Amino acid sequence: MMVLPDDFQFSQASLEDFAACPRRFQLRHLMGLRWPAVPAEPIEEHERRMRLGTEFHRLVQRHLLGIPEERISQSIQDPELQSWWQSFLSHDPVAQYGGDDSAAKVRSELSLVGRVAGYRLVAKYDVVIAVAGRQAVILDWKTSNRPPSVPWLRRRLQTRVYPYVLIQAGAHLNGRVPVQPRQVQMVYWYPGFPDQTVCLPYSASQYALDDEYLERQVEMIAACGEGDFALTEDEKSCKYCAYRSYCGRGDRAGQIDDVDAELDFDVDPDDFDFDLEQIAEIEF
Repeated sequence: MMVLPDDFQFSQASLEDFAACPRRFQLRHLMGLRWPAVPAEPIEEHERRMRLGTEFHRLVQRHLLGIPEERISQSIQDPELQSWWQSFLSHDPVAQYGGDDSAAKVRSELSLVGRVAGYRLVAKYDVVIAVAGRQAVILDWKTSNRPPSVPWLRRRLQTRVYPYVLIQAGAHLNGRVPVQPRQVQMVYWYPGFPDQTVCLPYSASQYALDDEYLERQVEMIAACGEGDFALTEDEKSCKYCAYRSYCGRGDRAGQIDDVDAELDFDVDPDDFDFDLEQIAEIEF
């Protein structure tokens, strides 16, 4: 018996969960179990990194709303956060990727909804910079204390979902005509590593591949019955999963400093996603 509700909304986080561990997808997105255990220890450091990621996103949002830089700077108490903020100001990635163009529309904390295999697919963007008929740049802030890994970023569902949804639902940013895949760039910007920005151009061929892949994944999930959501075979990742106790895979969290760079561990207060490389990464 199919268990996926007709009105279910997919996101990069839910698709990432299914790819990593179908059982985690079931516990989190279908059964609604949230934060049953701490994902990593020490708890204080885990919470500090979450807080800094959240605060950085808010600082940039306030800046783009027009609040003076001096006022924002005076509100920052944490030295690491102050360093990130100064890095943002000195490198100005929004201007660097076209935000200072007089024809540009800069949207912060933008949500768009597309569709795949009959279901809604939601994407929440840190910043989108659009110049009608010319370009649509997706800027995503990564507040990890690790340098960027291009192969890892290319594998992320976010890299597939965000351009895909923008093409489907971003016409109002592009002079009321559909955004073309060749106009889209996905840019990951790390305030801790501002000289290692990762820019991933998009294309019509990539859109076709993503459309096929996402449709196949959603159809696979929709066809699952209650007992079809298997546990991951990669048990090392279970140390950093908040649902491990439900699966009999340990009652102690892994250590933050022992994180394997190849594992995923996002911390997202909206989606409760986990990603080992982005333990400080927050999306609103």
